[in-house]
Amino acid sequence: MPAVAGFQEATAAMNDSARTAAIVQSNYIPWKGYFDLINMVDEFILLDDVQYTRRDWRNRNIIKTANGIQWITIPVEVKGKYHQKINETRVSDPEWGKKHWATIVHSYSKAKCFSRVAPVLEPLFTENREQYLSRINFRFIETICGLLGITTRISWSTDYEHEEGRNERLMSLCKSVGAAHYVSGPSAKGYMDEALWNGNGIAVSFIDYSDYPPYTQLYGEFQHGVTILDLLFNEGPDARRYMKSFGGSN
Repeated sequence: MPAVAGFQEATAAMNDSARTAAIVQSNYIPWKGYFDLINMVDEFILLDDVQYTRRDWRNRNIIKTANGIQWITIPVEVKGKYHQKINETRVSDPEWGKKHWATIVHSYSKAKCFSRVAPVLEPLFTENREQYLSRINFRFIETICGLLGITTRISWSTDYEHEEGRNERLMSLCKSVGAAHYVSGPSAKGYMDEALWNGNGIAVSFIDYSDYPPYTQLYGEFQHGVTILDLLFNEGPDARRYMKSFGGSN
């Protein structure tokens, strides 16, 4: 199964000797594209010292069930509409993990690779005592990277000094980690000043999340935008075959 052209183009644009980085807010058990982005770069920086946004991917994601798509959401404390950063956001129900795991077991226990993957993931739900959303997201991201064999360094934006301004903040983070190439999702095209980036000695690539290959999936019509748990439970050790950054490898 070949790598998809959009990823080949992004990779080809990189200088082989240039260190690469991506900078993204943490998500709760993200979809497969998030992990492809991690796998494409040398350093993946979690930008969690920015505004927490409600009804977003920070604290929720989608699973497939016999009754269709279902959101699972970590309940969090929200203090007003503004001035709450992602890394300041606390969980409001300490039992959220057990509830989510019960829902996941109900929906995925019959998936062909559930019994192989579940022992690794279950403690993240049932034994997780983290109080802050960022730390919870990090633990899931780190563990899933381990399952996929992704060795990219994952750090926090707060690990480095950075400038203010949307483009300036990201550029200064890239410079802090010695990255001469920044890889971004396509939605950033609307605000990124590529000329400014190039003038600061940092090349920019945008990856393409379209045309993922389907895999064996429970419950009817195929859905690409679900949490990566769906892929792991259904394909287990073959999950990388259905991701683009691995080039169809096992």
